[in-house]
Amino acid sequence: MVAYLLAQIDVADPEAYKAYTAETPRVIQQYGGRFVVRGGNPEALEGELPAKRVVLIEFPDKAAIKRFYASPEYQQILPLRLRCSTGRVTILEDP
Repeated sequence: MVAYLLAQIDVADPEAYKAYTAETPRVIQQYGGRFVVRGGNPEALEGELPAKRVVLIEFPDKAAIKRFYASPEYQQILPLRLRCSTGRVTILEDP
């Protein structure tokens, strides 16, 4: 069953963030993912936006997301994002 990784990110250092975004597509693809929305231009219809940047990535299933996130390849680049941004990362799937 298809599952999605939803990242809601506020970038504090856009130049440093570019190093992270340059590396992620290769790793995401390696684990069967594909970008649905990358960056987006979120607009709140109700309430306040939790972040300024939204990324939605489709994976074949929830297990693929967990393999991607725990992979040595992603864990190597994750510190780049953590140093220059804050946010939330959530798994979404239909029941």
